[in-house]
Amino acid sequence: MAKNTVTATKTNLKPLFDNVLVKPLEAETKTASGIILPDSVKEKPQIGIIMAIGTGHVTPDGKTLPMVVKVGQKVMYKKWGGNDVKVQNEDWMLVEQKDILAIVE
Repeated sequence: MAKNTVTATKTNLKPLFDNVLVKPLEAETKTASGIILPDSVKEKPQIGIIMAIGTGHVTPDGKTLPMVVKVGQKVMYKKWGGNDVKVQNEDWMLVEQKDILAIVE
């Protein structure tokens, strides 16, 4: 899937349908043993905070199924799912709710 980059502000970006706007948490900068990792080997983060959600999935018969996740929750999402969006010069992700794997407590 191709990545698209969109520039937006927090106030003008409202996901549609079952899309979720996620602010990724920073990737680890050092290993458990204390070795500092350069940017070239850091893994893409898979955990982030939900910043905005859409209204829900619309079924073929027109019913809207409510969202399972809520704004403010910490979630784990698919590594290569979604689209990159730039929000106030920060890299965020716009993913479908089905690409969210777990709620992190």
